[in-house]
Amino acid sequence: MKIKKIVYSLLLSVLFLKGFAQKTTMAKAEDNYDRYAYVDAIANYEKVAEKGYQDEKMFQKLGNAYYFKAELPQALKWYGQLFTLYPEQEAEYFYRYSQVLKSAGNYAKADQMLEQFNAKSGNDKRGTLFIDNKNYLEEIKANSGRFQVVDAGVNSEFSDYGSSFLGDKLVFASARDTGGVAKKVFKWTNTSFTNLYWSEMKPDGEMGKPERFERKINSMFNESTPVFTQDGKTMYFTRNNFLEGKRGRDANKNTLLKLYKASLNDKGEWGNVIELPFNSNQYSLAHPALSVDEKTLYFASDMPGTLGQSDLFSVKISAEGKYGKPENLGAGINTEGRETFPFISADNELYFASDGRPGLGGLDIYVAKIGVNESFYGIQNVGEPINSNQDDFAFLINSKKRYGFFTSNREGGKGYDDIYRFVENTKLTCEQIVSGLVTDLDSGQILAGAKMSLFDGDFKPLQVTQTDEKGYYGFPVECGKAYYVRTEKDEYQTKEGSLKTESYTDSKDFPVVLEKRIKSIAVGTDLAKTLDIPIIYFDLDKSFIRKDATFELAKIVVVMEEFPEMKIEVRSHTDSRQTAKYNEKLSDRRAKATVAWLVKNGVNSTRIIGKGYGESQLVNHCADGVKCTEEEHQANRRSEFIIVSIK
Repeated sequence: MKIKKIVYSLLLSVLFLKGFAQKTTMAKAEDNYDRYAYVDAIANYEKVAEKGYQDEKMFQKLGNAYYFKAELPQALKWYGQLFTLYPEQEAEYFYRYSQVLKSAGNYAKADQMLEQFNAKSGNDKRGTLFIDNKNYLEEIKANSGRFQVVDAGVNSEFSDYGSSFLGDKLVFASARDTGGVAKKVFKWTNTSFTNLYWSEMKPDGEMGKPERFERKINSMFNESTPVFTQDGKTMYFTRNNFLEGKRGRDANKNTLLKLYKASLNDKGEWGNVIELPFNSNQYSLAHPALSVDEKTLYFASDMPGTLGQSDLFSVKISAEGKYGKPENLGAGINTEGRETFPFISADNELYFASDGRPGLGGLDIYVAKIGVNESFYGIQNVGEPINSNQDDFAFLINSKKRYGFFTSNREGGKGYDDIYRFVENTKLTCEQIVSGLVTDLDSGQILAGAKMSLFDGDFKPLQVTQTDEKGYYGFPVECGKAYYVRTEKDEYQTKEGSLKTESYTDSKDFPVVLEKRIKSIAVGTDLAKTLDIPIIYFDLDKSFIRKDATFELAKIVVVMEEFPEMKIEVRSHTDSRQTAKYNEKLSDRRAKATVAWLVKNGVNSTRIIGKGYGESQLVNHCADGVKCTEEEHQANRRSEFIIVSIK
């Protein structure tokens, strides 16, 4: 997108090295570059290049200038020369070169550059995302073909972008000539500053003639990317740092971007423009979006705490209309690249543009599901034809009717950026349903009202639900991912289990059996089962208590202290290997060893008897001469603690 350079000009001063002067023309180019007037800078740099100069920093800045103007074919030309003559570059240039190679469809070489970028950059998420998703083109292909895309019918020969719904109107930004006598020009593009326009969306899909939005909203600088509350009475929008005739500047005398709020009065006029309290003259905030409940405002910024070149942030809006502290959406969404243009659909999904994730080139549009506690999961590239090998951004959708708009600078458009209309024929469906029945371990009874919590592979909370009256629960999850399911219910022990979904649309049965925390005991109860004590205490042919068993036997001591009249029989069993006589003696020694340990640790000897049963009470088919696994034999080597009396 060519218009994004309006938003994050501040970033350029920290991304690129200061150049050095080379003749008068080169000095002029450097000055224009550092002031972000890239149209002029490019012209001057190219004049120097035409004279035959081959300078590394000149090629870097020519490539950068076109890259940040989103003229990727031209950026490819200069980055190509840079890497041909000066192949040893900083990691960031490998990433940019890979992006412009994608714009030309050269994905094989782009992937090679990404391999080198990952090796040079260390833990940069853009590199690790590529390494972890080398089949990204196949995944994008699987998500593609779900949209019909046409020109929106509102575009001019200039930049038109960043649309929003306002009832039956589409409100968008445009750099078309405002018709003023003293026309102001933005040096990035040599076009007018952008103002807000609106166009009626007719029932047949046609668009009305674009008209200028309210005069009190449009100023002499840039306005863009509005978002409106559902009642249509409040709007948030982006504007250069300009309010009530006063222009603000940062420490380098640049006028950056801020977020503003406006209200609709009783006369149907927009006014009362105020800037939001978390703005700053020293960094940019732009592209507001509202949560479904309108209690959270999302936006893009390069403020302190940003992980990359621009990140997505959120801020809470209280019932009194006050704002909390902006919070970074975190590494689950943001990368070291550019994340921008957020939009929250009525389905509670976050759509955003990024050039930090494996994509088709430039900015691609991605979608993420929003879970509990503002967690995000299931991030997917929405695929072609929404995404292209150029910049694609500013996505919005009517979730009920499945139509919407987005912006792109792809070939075939009318201007610098163009707005496109789409109809979604098929929703992105690479999901699975993890579901199951929750029951009681002892009785098999279904358990309604159990709290079910879903976590991702890093234990980030995603969703919470409850089992229904039939004991069932269900979670929609992403394909091919690891999850944890936690089950909680009063009077039961909390249980947690892991699972991994398949890489295709399917459903996964994940039943849960809960064990009661408080269990009834009576004559005949085996305390080993009641206390969930592992059945193996002895090594093969051994009769001494293993060290790891002492913790489990301590549970028996505690219960017998709680019930001082309880008496138990310790029953020891062996597997069928060795002779029956040998096993009977071995089990008897084991029973006596267990009794001795309990007596030593405080249980009166009159309350315990011990007996060895050898191989006479096997729990499976592993009798003499039957071939069994070691695990099957181990199941027979066990101790039981049977209550023989209790008062």
